[in-house]
Formats: sequence, structure tokens, C-alpha cells
Amino acid sequence: MSIAVTETQNQSQSKKSTLQGVVVSNKMQKTIVVRVDRRVRHVEYKKYITLSKKYKVHDPAEQANPGDWVEIVSCRPQSLEKRWALRKIIEHSKLLQLEAPQEKEL
Repeated sequence: MSIAVTETQNQSQSKKSTLQGVVVSNKMQKTIVVRVDRRVRHVEYKKYITLSKKYKVHDPAEQANPGDWVEIVSCRPQSLEKRWALRKIIEHSKLLQLEAPQEKEL
């Protein structure tokens, strides 16, 4: 009986697709915008071009910042345009570390 349960859990997990992209915006409450790039070969010119698409992603902890490299997973619809959820932050942005204000001693 436990074998059947684990098989159904594995099948349900495999149906959810995952994508990786860069956080573009976190200005909304509990929502981030992630840009996912993919490279496609042009049919006629045989050159590779980069196509990008933006996804609205549910971020309940509001932990992602612009420039972060994240992994997102499909989920049930959270709102009209939000059908993805944040799974994990792969790499934090290096820009925020450089822009941190330095305290100067007088």
C-alpha cells in the first residue's frame, strides 16, 4: 500500500514543470517578476537568438530581490496572471552587495 502512495506522489511531482530565471522586479506584495531566457535557432538564418518571457511568481516570504537567479515551479492559479511559485533562490544578486551603503567614521 505504501508503494502505491509513493508512486502517485512521484507522478504528481513530475507533472510540475520548473524553470530558472532572473528576478526583474519585486515591487508587488508577495509577487516577483521573473525573466526566463531561452535560445532558439532561427529556421532561415541558422543563427541562435535569445527569446525571453516574463512570469509573475508567488513569493510568500518576499525573500527574492532583483538580480537573483531563482528556480520557479508551476502551481495552481494564485491570481489572474500568477501561476508559478518560488521554489528556491539559486544565487543572490551581486549588485546588492556592491550597493550597500558604507558607514563612514568621522
